Amino acid sequence: MKRSDINRYLNDAKELFAKYGFKLPPFAFWSAGDWETKGSDADEIRSRRLGWDITDFREGRFLELGLTLFTIRNGRIDDPSNRKMYAEKIMVVREGQVTPFHFHWMKTEDIINRGGGELVVELHQADKDEKMTDQPVRVSTDGVVREVKAGGSVTLKPGESITLVPYVYHKFYGKKGAGTCMIGEVSSVNDDATDNRFFDPLPRYPGVEEDASPVHLLCNQYPPAR
Repeated sequence: MKRSDINRYLNDAKELFAKYGFKLPPFAFWSAGDWETKGSDADEIRSRRLGWDITDFREGRFLELGLTLFTIRNGRIDDPSNRKMYAEKIMVVREGQVTPFHFHWMKTEDIINRGGGELVVELHQADKDEKMTDQPVRVSTDGVVREVKAGGSVTLKPGESITLVPYVYHKFYGKKGAGTCMIGEVSSVNDDATDNRFFDPLPRYPGVEEDASPVHLLCNQYPPAR
């Protein structure tokens, strides 16, 4: 992705969050220069990859296949002394913009429509060999259990949510004609390095063409502590 495009999508996200009154923490606004001055006191942000996360899965079609995220808080699976065993994200999902089928081996998550358009979530149950099955999927939507046929979908309007447990393949996108969605995620610890199983293997983070100075660094680009 071009850095100039990343900058534009970051600014779009900040405008959307402001529109719906969703306030970001201070580190959301740190510049690359700010990061050069940060010491080890900011290592929680570095090590847990908090902050901005924009990806096109290296497919070069961000508006069709991509996602804008900001990770607000997160624990670490490999830290036995850590008591923060949860994570929270806020995301921007555009009309028709797909996050492709994947599941998590460990993470349970609630996907929440916080405002804007409608989010379509397509579902498949995985078997022990990580293949999609023709079995129906049982999910909870705002505390109500429902059964969805294999490959079926749940549409979340603002205020609605769905709980996704391990081994449930899910794909989501904004419903066309309904507007851009502001989507929240509340989950157990998030580990993108070890806990994402994409049905069609895809790189998690984008390649970046530096055609402009960064407005903000992405979560996998922070320099080490000074």
